[in-house]
Amino acid sequence: MADKNTFEIKEGVSISDEVVAIVAGLAATEVDGVEALTGNITNAAIPKTGASKLSKGVRISANPDGSISAKLSLMIRYGFEIPTICARVQEKVKNAIENMTGIGVQDVDIRIANVVM
Repeated sequence: MADKNTFEIKEGVSISDEVVAIVAGLAATEVDGVEALTGNITNAAIPKTGASKLSKGVRISANPDGSISAKLSLMIRYGFEIPTICARVQEKVKNAIENMTGIGVQDVDIRIANVVM
């Protein structure tokens, strides 16, 4: 890790935690049943508000072993199975972060903030 808010992904190349949070947010909002991240950021609203708003419902933290942990706060649609949605979000976010940054993901914690009718 380069410093508190960046991660070194290879020698001379670092990435900020906000960029990792945006990657996680984009991946989460692509899962069917996820209405939005906390803060009402939906996949459809990204072109209007900008991708930087996606980091509002995501918290990224570094682990001592060099991996990261992600915590997401989601709003889900009524009628979807919460455990199924959470498992899909966890898998999608983990894969997106690892594939785009090369940083290992230790865990992805999900908090359901609201159910949208």
